[in-house]
Amino acid sequence: MRSFHAEATMRRVLGGLAVLVLLALAILAGVVVVRAVRLRAAAPPPVEPAPAVALDLRAAAERLGAALRFRTVSSVDTTQRADAEFQAFHAFLTQAFPTVHTRLRREAIGGLSLLYTWPGSDPALPPLLVLAHQDVVPVETGTEGRWTHPPFAGVVAEGYVWGRGALDDKSSLMAQLEAVEGLLREGFRPRRTVLLAFGHDEEIGGRSGAAAIAAELRRRGVRPLLVLDEGGVVGRGLLPVDRPVALVGVAEKGYVSLEFRATAPGGHSSMPPERTALGRVVEAVDRLQQNPFPASLREPARSMLLAVAPAMPLTARIALANLWLFEPLVVRRLTATPAGNAALRTTIAPTMAEGSVKDNVLPQRARIVVNFRIAPGDRVATVLAHAQRAAAGTGVCLGIVNNFASEPSALAPQDTVFAWLTRTIRRVRPDALVAPYLVLGATDSRHYAGLTPHVYRFLPVTMTAEDLRRVHGTDERIAVDDYARMIRFYRQLILDLDGTAVP
Repeated sequence: MRSFHAEATMRRVLGGLAVLVLLALAILAGVVVVRAVRLRAAAPPPVEPAPAVALDLRAAAERLGAALRFRTVSSVDTTQRADAEFQAFHAFLTQAFPTVHTRLRREAIGGLSLLYTWPGSDPALPPLLVLAHQDVVPVETGTEGRWTHPPFAGVVAEGYVWGRGALDDKSSLMAQLEAVEGLLREGFRPRRTVLLAFGHDEEIGGRSGAAAIAAELRRRGVRPLLVLDEGGVVGRGLLPVDRPVALVGVAEKGYVSLEFRATAPGGHSSMPPERTALGRVVEAVDRLQQNPFPASLREPARSMLLAVAPAMPLTARIALANLWLFEPLVVRRLTATPAGNAALRTTIAPTMAEGSVKDNVLPQRARIVVNFRIAPGDRVATVLAHAQRAAAGTGVCLGIVNNFASEPSALAPQDTVFAWLTRTIRRVRPDALVAPYLVLGATDSRHYAGLTPHVYRFLPVTMTAEDLRRVHGTDERIAVDDYARMIRFYRQLILDLDGTAVP
């Protein structure tokens, strides 16, 4: 009898627990859904679009095309540097923008870099500093014939301006000068000083150009309100939303390439040792790849996802509105794609390999170069320690390629200044969401980090996944309509920030 009562009591207890569990699950589900609904409601309110601007777009596009004809190609070999092309490009700018070169002060710094100063009437206002670079990457030998139009012809056709530098980064440089030229001709006089800084060696690190300009500004005590460089773009189809997203870089990854190298006596391949020099290097690099850096939803990836979440499908909003519950799932889904993986961790990319001079000769020297893009939170020292652990016991030595490395940048604050930049972007691109972004490459902006914490990276041009492949690739081009929006953006940025409303 006691056993019967005990079993009945146990059933009642278990039944009560089941009800509590179901109730808890219902409450949890309700909380999860409510948070997703609130996230949708958190979308930013509309802003007043920027006023229309009269623009001779055909002439502007032709000037950009002319700029692309100058072969201002970067080279690490200073004996091959195209100084004459840069100097001819400078002369062209003088002719193309006569009012700019009459009213603004232009200085040559670091040999071929340019600094333009448009003095404001109120020296108490910190200046606006906008960057671009004159140099372009070379066109890979043998690929010239794959271009729709020759890479240095600067052709305007089919609604595009074609040529090396159309996206990276002469369009930005030319659009800034177009904007200033137009404002000058309209009689606009800024209260806030405007600085335009155009480096000449960004594609090889910016150590002679942007670094020299930044050092000179630091020597003069210049403390800009904000620094704006290339970096993020207006992405279309790059994120799972049906609207374009203006990705504003608030940080960029660090950079280092390590050489894994080994030596051996060599000899005939018919009598190989247990591990050849190349085999030992391959083993070390394989260990490295088998142990990736940890992934996490660190900043600014977290803020980017939350900024675009209101426009995402319900299932994605549920996950992002409840990261306290779903963060491991979100990380796992993101790291399954190359772009998402790069946003969440320090990446490892073997890029170059060398071994024997012949297929039946054992290599006396072997090397593999591995490129690392370092996420905020990691350091160059972190990468070196990780690589050394992978190479331990293999007899492989490590070295930094070209003795060059850069740390990840600091995170630029998402404060009032960021809000003003966001507002300008939305005024020019009212169809776009704006989100903070981690720039995966390296830009000249890192050299200016000591001047202000407000360093942002944004190129106001629309890009799809296909367009991204054109950067440093074949058939680089920019839509003429997009170039017009770029000019209007820089114009509106100068106007919106020209006042005392920004601290």
